[in-house]
Amino acid sequence: MTRRWISRPFALRAVGGLLLLAALVAVLAWGMRERIDYASEPVTRRDVEVTVTAIGTLHPLRYVDVGAQVSGEIKRLHAGVGDAVTRGQLLVEIDPSVQQATVDAGRAALASLQAQLADQRAQHTLAARQLARQRALAPIGATREEDLNVAEAGFDSAVAKIAQLEAQIAQTRANQRADEARLGYTRIYAPMAGTLISLEAIEGQTLNATYQTPRLLRVADLGTMTVWTEVSEADVRRVRPGMAATFTTLGAQADERQWAGTVRQVLPAPPVRDPQATGGAAPAPATKAVTYTVLFDVANPDGELMPNMTAQVAFIAGRAARAIAVPLSAIQADEDRPGWYRARVLRADGHAETRALRVGLRSRHLAEVVEGLEEGERLITGETRLGGMPAWLTW
Repeated sequence: MTRRWISRPFALRAVGGLLLLAALVAVLAWGMRERIDYASEPVTRRDVEVTVTAIGTLHPLRYVDVGAQVSGEIKRLHAGVGDAVTRGQLLVEIDPSVQQATVDAGRAALASLQAQLADQRAQHTLAARQLARQRALAPIGATREEDLNVAEAGFDSAVAKIAQLEAQIAQTRANQRADEARLGYTRIYAPMAGTLISLEAIEGQTLNATYQTPRLLRVADLGTMTVWTEVSEADVRRVRPGMAATFTTLGAQADERQWAGTVRQVLPAPPVRDPQATGGAAPAPATKAVTYTVLFDVANPDGELMPNMTAQVAFIAGRAARAIAVPLSAIQADEDRPGWYRARVLRADGHAETRALRVGLRSRHLAEVVEGLEEGERLITGETRLGGMPAWLTW
């Protein structure tokens, strides 16, 4: 049998090639290994606010609805919507013809009764004298007993008629005061200083105040407004009198003006639906969440706030100023330790470290960290896996 020998140089070249191939595979594997790129942000101090949000409507704190207490035609309106009025200013004039005639008739009736009273008092004086004469003659038998009785009856009648006329005069005077008051109601004055914010009458309109008082206008003091806020039954227990509240008007941007106030009252029952809206029948079962009314006042010196504006309200249920705060999206609840959370921190060597955190106040986006993090550390908020060894290199 013939043996074939491989030359030594060729073997060395083959081994060198294999080593070079192995080195290339190792370098390629190292370069294509899986790497993790962490997104992080520094832990800083921020204000954390816990809020209850709701929608409210603005109304004047003080206002008066002015109505007409007498019937008649509106002769003149002395103010229009938006006008500033002072207390006691004349606003409306109603035709006083009927009321003036009634007052004049009452005065005439009073004068007639007073004349009758004067006549009756004269008759009373005469009856008194006749009675005195009869009583002086009776002891000496110079008069009949019948004449004495007639004189006594005439005197008593005169006294009774005077009392009757005095009562009629008192009644007529009372009626006259009422008639004069109704005559005064034909001129309507502003009951308070403020702004005329609504007017429901026009000149020439005929008012009928027989069965109810028609409302003509509303005068309001716009210097202080009240926000009537409807808070969900799920949140109303977190709202208390004295709690701070802020709001913006509907459509305002985040950088626009914001108003602040303090909760004055939480009404103990939800608003009652108007029975007239259902024809007096029982209201249908509610299909939406029950809401409770929360009131708070806000100054309006520049008149920027107007009645019936919609307010986007935030009640501040808790606040932590300059607290170590982290995004809620970067922490996870620890199921084994109630009240604790887990977060990952990026160490100086670029590796991730899991931390246990004790959290205080939580807003919709931030959480106050009471224990587990220090200011300046980097909190991992996300990660991206890069590269990886091809599958054929793992065979």
